[in-house]
Amino acid sequence: MKEVINQLNAEQVTEVKRQMSVYTQGVQDIIPLEELEAKVAKSVLQNKPLKIKLGLDPSAPDVHLGHTVVLNKMRQFQENGHIIQLIIGDFTGKIGDPTGKSAARKQLTDDEVKHNAKTYFEQFAKVIDMEKVELHFNSKWLSELNFEDVIQLAGKITVARLLERDDFEERIAFGKPISLHEFFYPLMQGYDSVVLESDIELGGTDQHFNILMGRHFQEKFGKEKQVALLMPLLEGLDGVEKMSKSKKNYIGIDENPQEMYGKAMSIPDELMTKYFELVSDLAPEQLQITMEQLKAGELHPRDAKMLLGKTIVRMYHGIEAAEQAEHHFVSVFQKGSMPDDIPVIDWIGDKETSIIDLLVGLKMLSSKSEARRMIDNKGVKVNGDQVDNSQFSLTITDGLIVQVGKRKFIKVKI
Repeated sequence: MKEVINQLNAEQVTEVKRQMSVYTQGVQDIIPLEELEAKVAKSVLQNKPLKIKLGLDPSAPDVHLGHTVVLNKMRQFQENGHIIQLIIGDFTGKIGDPTGKSAARKQLTDDEVKHNAKTYFEQFAKVIDMEKVELHFNSKWLSELNFEDVIQLAGKITVARLLERDDFEERIAFGKPISLHEFFYPLMQGYDSVVLESDIELGGTDQHFNILMGRHFQEKFGKEKQVALLMPLLEGLDGVEKMSKSKKNYIGIDENPQEMYGKAMSIPDELMTKYFELVSDLAPEQLQITMEQLKAGELHPRDAKMLLGKTIVRMYHGIEAAEQAEHHFVSVFQKGSMPDDIPVIDWIGDKETSIIDLLVGLKMLSSKSEARRMIDNKGVKVNGDQVDNSQFSLTITDGLIVQVGKRKFIKVKI
């Protein structure tokens, strides 16, 4: 490291420090930090871009803000001229990453992998410049390995090392089966780094084991070892669980601007700093000022959320949509007025009906029990009046407005 630094002029030293300040922001762990700095310094000295790897098994193609934590970091490397190696695990995806799983994943078909990968590309283009991405499918090299190659690859890692993985330890402890093919997943992910000679691999902290496999196998094959750059996992809107569509605590990057803004306003106060740091594109100087104002109490959490909501919408829908979403939120939720663009749905049921049947019939809630709970929690209004009784019945009239929660409105048409 010192040898490289000593060769840099003052301007180059400043550039290394600038890049390092960007790359280390919001990162959970860098393994090892000094190697990252050495790689950046060497890149600046030789004017040669680094190869930044991100591997994806396209098993769930709907991208939400939790996924963009890693993508935003990748964008920072891309903006500094480094090469993005995006690997679609069309081969490994047929096995499925066992990370965080108490049982083997369902293996994907070729058609499922191709469809999900296409969806990923379309959504990733909202965060990174896909035209400047090196796109790889790991079947290109993994499908060419014969059985002897696989045996030799397996010979470069011990069973004890594989069993260090938390997922496998837990499954063994609870007597749950582990299929032999699952052990090969981290081997294949590590081999990807060998083939592509990656300098840095990005991933969430849940990918710690898999990414370190890249370092391990690069060393075994006589290559320069990659640096592992691990990003924290983003809690969802519930403030507890990891953001996930299945847990319904997510903000999708394809959601409409009003829904996206409204969801941002429900982010728990204690997570504001984390969201600003990990999912916004605010310049470091503006981000620092915002964080200091929040900490000092000079910026109200509500106003901070409005800034965050507007920033997120702008990133994925543009400034005009962001301003409209903010105006909609202020007029509807802060001033209590009705939105101008309420969806209209034809009512084909009985003119005299119960509020429960109306809510389920309009598909505003999925079941009668869920509708009953929403009413009991004071979350249902008809024409602006709160419904207090789940036994409430009403006459359906043309233009009747039903509201569920803070953001869901429907106008009934007869």
